[in-house]
Amino acid sequence: MAFKSIELFAGAGGLALGLEQAGFEHIGLVEFDRSAADTLIHNRPSWNVLCEDVEIVAARDLETEFGIKKGELDLLSGGAPCQSFSYAGKRLGLDDVRGTMFYHYATFLHKLQPKMFLFENVRGLLTHDKGRTYETIRNIFNDEGYTIQYQVLNAWDYGVPQKRERLITIGIRNDLVEKCSFNYPAKHDYKPLLKDIELETNPTECGKYSEYKANIFALVPPGGYWRDIDPDIAKEYMKTCWFMGGGRTGILRRLSLEEPSLTVLTTPQMKQTDRCHPLEVRPFSVRENARIQTFPDDWEFQGTIGAKYRQVGNAVPCNLAKEIGLECIKTLEML
Repeated sequence: MAFKSIELFAGAGGLALGLEQAGFEHIGLVEFDRSAADTLIHNRPSWNVLCEDVEIVAARDLETEFGIKKGELDLLSGGAPCQSFSYAGKRLGLDDVRGTMFYHYATFLHKLQPKMFLFENVRGLLTHDKGRTYETIRNIFNDEGYTIQYQVLNAWDYGVPQKRERLITIGIRNDLVEKCSFNYPAKHDYKPLLKDIELETNPTECGKYSEYKANIFALVPPGGYWRDIDPDIAKEYMKTCWFMGGGRTGILRRLSLEEPSLTVLTTPQMKQTDRCHPLEVRPFSVRENARIQTFPDDWEFQGTIGAKYRQVGNAVPCNLAKEIGLECIKTLEML
């Protein structure tokens, strides 16, 4: 019997695909962005994809909407965008977070009471608003009847050739905690590098540097950054950034085959977070970024090239999602 899940803020499907690979059957996915929803529909025509505002969906009768009774859903998954809460710390329950994306996630939890939930977010949520944001989130999870645990996982430890940290919060409904337990996945022995993925030659979907920028990046060795070129050239390129404090190691950064990718971002080029290709003077292509995020090559992204970069950059790496999903299934199999 397949375990059933619903996913919110599904994006282009990194988390959903990994959970499917682990053995979950998605009975609903909610994604507001048209291009991302089109990607889900294109790759999985059988999935029940709702390209709607999650606020509108959350207001409906969810048991009727998804054909499942309260308490029967195995897993609610997704990660709401990080937002400040105006009443953080006052313990008003759901009213603390009314009007935020998290409120709609909590509404799904309240209405459907799934056996488990998986809430993923950026590591920075731990310290957002001096920790008050995540404290409010944890309090609401507790108030809704869940025992939670949380841990920051680095995708590089789970078969992903990329340094990418995610805060993974797992909740188990209180009436089930005596019968089951959840363990975070064990780290892999081998941590993959960029040399482990296939890089493209003459990619069709790829950002492009200006001639000026390309000429400067041509001077940077693989694994290097602005300190590895003539300081006068670096100073002219960096302009005001030259006088900033810190290492500024993201500027004119060229990756090497002998290292993992830095966190894949939503745009292929920004001055302070450049990731130049190790073999060619260009950004990584859409498909190369997708491979770094461990999407299979037959997963085809829809929309403009900008939309595709954004979908890939926002995704949870599939391999990380699968590892977490396998542990969720072990938990559910105890019931």
